[in-house]
Amino acid sequence: MKLPYYEVSAFTTNPFGGNPAGVCPLDAWLPDAALQGIAANNNLAETAFIVPRGNDFELRWFTPTVEVDLCGHATLAAAFVLFNERGLHADEARFHSRSGLLTVSRETNQLTLDFPSRPAKACATPDALIRGLGTKPGEVLKARDYLAVFNSEAEVRALKPDFAALKTLDCLGIIATAPGSDCDFVSRFFAPGAGVDEDPVTGSAHCTLIPYWAERLGKTKIFARQVSQRGGELFCELVGPRVRIGGRAVLYLWGEIEIPG
Repeated sequence: MKLPYYEVSAFTTNPFGGNPAGVCPLDAWLPDAALQGIAANNNLAETAFIVPRGNDFELRWFTPTVEVDLCGHATLAAAFVLFNERGLHADEARFHSRSGLLTVSRETNQLTLDFPSRPAKACATPDALIRGLGTKPGEVLKARDYLAVFNSEAEVRALKPDFAALKTLDCLGIIATAPGSDCDFVSRFFAPGAGVDEDPVTGSAHCTLIPYWAERLGKTKIFARQVSQRGGELFCELVGPRVRIGGRAVLYLWGEIEIPG
């Protein structure tokens, strides 16, 4: 069986920057073991699988080790493939997912995700979080992920995590964030428990970052950078219980996957 496959760098216009995501359009769902096997073989932070549902699409995301409930960069990549490689002429791609209906709109210079907001609440600071990050954050909150807030971009860039310690935490990932020097805020994202030590650019983390920084900065439109080695840019907006996350993307490769029928 041959399956079409694309790799897209999301939240960047540099094919060697942003966050690479695999995108695999399917006619119908394969067994979960096959989906997980493809994602493991791709060895990217996420591989997105899409199946048509009328004029919409069903969407699932897999890391090399687990299926996740929400992924921003792979959703952006999936929409990019539909718009640019698969002939979708609509101005909006509609995805049915484990996190409900998600849309990606095609705008002049970017694609914009419409995702649910996930505000974090203040919480106690686990010892494993301090050990894992190597320093105590100024503030710690939690939603799906821990949100560790630091005073400066330099502190976030300097983190050298102990991934074994972070892996013991009861969360999908750990977000480290601080005010940015040439943007509103910066972040990094670590998810060793999901098989991704550091994710280059994490759209879903901004479901928590945007409401936090919107309240702290007193504005709803925010420009953010994820300061991983590859780096990425996100154009963010808080809209009530939703967040809009804009970014650019570029195709890196396309081809076919061959698996047993």
